[in-house]
Amino acid sequence: MQAELIDIRNHMANYPPFNEMPEELLDRVVGTIEVEYFRAGTSILEFGKANHWLYYIRSGAVEIYRRSGELYNRIGEGEIFGQFGLLMHQKVRFPAKALEDTLIYRFPEEIFRLLFENDDNFADFVEVEDNSRLRSALSRREKSNELMTSRVTRLITREPVSAPCTVRLQEAARIMTDQGVSALLLMEENKGHTDLKGIITDRDLRTRALAEALPSETPIRDIMSEDLITIRDNAFIFEAMLTMLHNNVHHLPVMDKHEVRGVIALSDIVKYESQSSLYLVSNIYHQQDVRGLQKISRDVRDSFVRMVNEDANSHMIGSAMAGIGRSFTQRLLELGEEKLGPPPVPYCFMALGSMARDEQLVVTDQDNAMILDDSFNPKEHDEYFLALAKFVSDGLAECGYTYCTGDIMATNQKWRQPLHVWKGYFTDWIENPKAEALLNSNIFFDLDGIYGKTDFAEDLKTLVAEKASNSQRFLTMLARNALNRTPPIGFFRSFVLEEDGQQRKSFNLKRRGTAPLSDLIRVHALACGSRAQNSFERLRAIGQTKLLLDDDLGNLRDALEFIAIVRIRHQAIAIEEGREPDNNVRPEDLSPFERSHLKDAFQVVSNAQKFLRFRYNAGVGRNVP
Repeated sequence: MQAELIDIRNHMANYPPFNEMPEELLDRVVGTIEVEYFRAGTSILEFGKANHWLYYIRSGAVEIYRRSGELYNRIGEGEIFGQFGLLMHQKVRFPAKALEDTLIYRFPEEIFRLLFENDDNFADFVEVEDNSRLRSALSRREKSNELMTSRVTRLITREPVSAPCTVRLQEAARIMTDQGVSALLLMEENKGHTDLKGIITDRDLRTRALAEALPSETPIRDIMSEDLITIRDNAFIFEAMLTMLHNNVHHLPVMDKHEVRGVIALSDIVKYESQSSLYLVSNIYHQQDVRGLQKISRDVRDSFVRMVNEDANSHMIGSAMAGIGRSFTQRLLELGEEKLGPPPVPYCFMALGSMARDEQLVVTDQDNAMILDDSFNPKEHDEYFLALAKFVSDGLAECGYTYCTGDIMATNQKWRQPLHVWKGYFTDWIENPKAEALLNSNIFFDLDGIYGKTDFAEDLKTLVAEKASNSQRFLTMLARNALNRTPPIGFFRSFVLEEDGQQRKSFNLKRRGTAPLSDLIRVHALACGSRAQNSFERLRAIGQTKLLLDDDLGNLRDALEFIAIVRIRHQAIAIEEGREPDNNVRPEDLSPFERSHLKDAFQVVSNAQKFLRFRYNAGVGRNVP
């Protein structure tokens, strides 16, 4: 070895993780090193740019920044940087700049991967700063996103503007004009204290007052919005965004118990939210026909990719995509009613599956149903509802939400029934859990009323929560059914791959990862009598009952998040490269970081399934009383 290389080798051998590295590996590292010199103030790594090198400081000092420009760390001789970019698809996550004149050794990504795969000490050193491997990997993502870490109170810039709900229309408009606000809170005295009763917005004044030519003396109570959607003052900004998406509202009162702290508007969140999902939803409701909806549906994937590149977590992405899907459905229902006329009886349009769970991604089909009022008469009314269901289903297909291959759609007469029939379905599935009933339970027990008489869907949620929690036989059968899909991890922690077919040498991150997790979480949630639909919210409900230990809940939450985010990134990369996204991943396409932590996450799923089998006496072949 040349004298210069020996000097480099001896220097690196004094600093971790190279000080414990086998000599042959260190020699290979030294043989690939390139030397660079950076003057003070020079940028070394820029956020979002490609990076294929690990950097080692021989002399000098480097400042590492967060994406926001905030100083993250100062490092000096013998320290490394650039590893997080290599671990996360070769893009710089932490920009770096020379604090003083700095001499750097860098070695290529191929050597980095070699060390990561063959030296556990090196892998542990570069992937985490503590020993909580999976949890640390996820927390780093969240800390880089202001939407995830900032409270909604940060958006409140003034005291709330309010008026008694007894004021007249002209007076309400004058107050809003004088105060320069787009929303006015309407209050009512109640036993010595003032309660929030409603809200009026600029849009309400246009659509409910001016468009209808209402007199200026009209009581504001006649047109105000009641049953308000609010948010607590300790909520995060991303929760406010999801609330707006889910409920299609542009103003959110922020509450401290019963006291109003302020009002935040869509425009406030857009300052933080660069993914444009809120703008997209707003644009959906402005479209006047299916052609317009189909045209803007092309923006859905762009919004998805932007959220991924902004390091949003899976709950935020899944909820935003579900909110977008709901909005397309709701607008199609409005257009359908304009075309066909008002419905002959009240109804509820129900979303099922991933949209109902707020876990929807870009590779998805449509699962939906209709709950009709019990006054429904098939001969008199079904022609209308079939036409409406077909209009919506065809429109969703035009917008990229493919038809359900299992025909779980409101166009199927079986899934377009009065409320009492639905209650009969759900009761029978729980009391007689045969194969078809269990299949239907997995689909229909994730439900959300998204349009019309949504109380109908709430009635079904209540029925399921009460009956399922009291039926050990049903829970046992559902648990046994949840064990049919196992994670793709072998005895020696190697990936189990498809052996034939189009997807050979890969594994399906939905079918073998997120789906088994959502299945087992659903069983525990039903056992607890929870009405929650989202898997993370179900875990929170489970935690309140102590059915699972806190550590087990944390492990499930982390596993679900990590598997979901790898699946999400896999789809985003495909979109960016002009390929059709899917759920099938080949191990060689994953970074070392992802391969390592996926194995951890799949092991969590495997352990959770073992507990499920034990907890509900769901061993294969056992007799169920």
